[in-house]
Amino acid sequence: MNVELIQYTPDPEKVIAAAARLCYSPDPVPELLERLDDEKVADFVQKLRSMGHLSPFEHISFQFSIDGVSRALSHQLVRHRIASYSQRSQRYVKESGFEFVTPPSIRRNPQALERFEKVMNTLQEEYQALLDVAPAEDARYILPNACTTSLMATFNARSLMNFFEHRTCMRAQWEIRILAERMLELAREVAPNVFGQAGPTCVTQGVCHEGAMSCGRIKGLRK
Repeated sequence: MNVELIQYTPDPEKVIAAAARLCYSPDPVPELLERLDDEKVADFVQKLRSMGHLSPFEHISFQFSIDGVSRALSHQLVRHRIASYSQRSQRYVKESGFEFVTPPSIRRNPQALERFEKVMNTLQEEYQALLDVAPAEDARYILPNACTTSLMATFNARSLMNFFEHRTCMRAQWEIRILAERMLELAREVAPNVFGQAGPTCVTQGVCHEGAMSCGRIKGLRK
């Protein structure tokens, strides 16, 4: 898996602070931006977060390049609907000799790994054979969820915080949790006051919403 933050709103935290101050000021945004120093911005962004006043966070966006993840992951990712996605097409891009993601539980089990790789090899061969007698858009129907893909994903900060809340949780599926953790690291580097407290609710709020399905981590955190 390779994840890169390829672009983001310049001075993202200052933009948030200016958007919030605009609601209570007669001055235009450029003047508000000029009067904001780093200390004021940090304090204001943290205050907005603690108050739950998050609409100003929607004015900044983050664009990620995501490669080498499975189609199983991408199907989960697009459930986060307040975001924009572009994904490599299996209709127009042939997947000859496709790479695939092997789950850790299968990799640790020699018997399971042997069966898994046997199926993947068979699918690679059958897919290639189908390309000789059918269009790629129809041959792709036998491609597995394990087949890797590439995406570009763009989130505003508020949507991204929601993504981190749900997908860095220990109950999240392992592959998308790894993706979310890497995205969070990258986002924190450029907007530490926005994402410094981002993450699962057991860490950020001291509560768990998983009920009977809880991983139990909350108990240790409370202690």
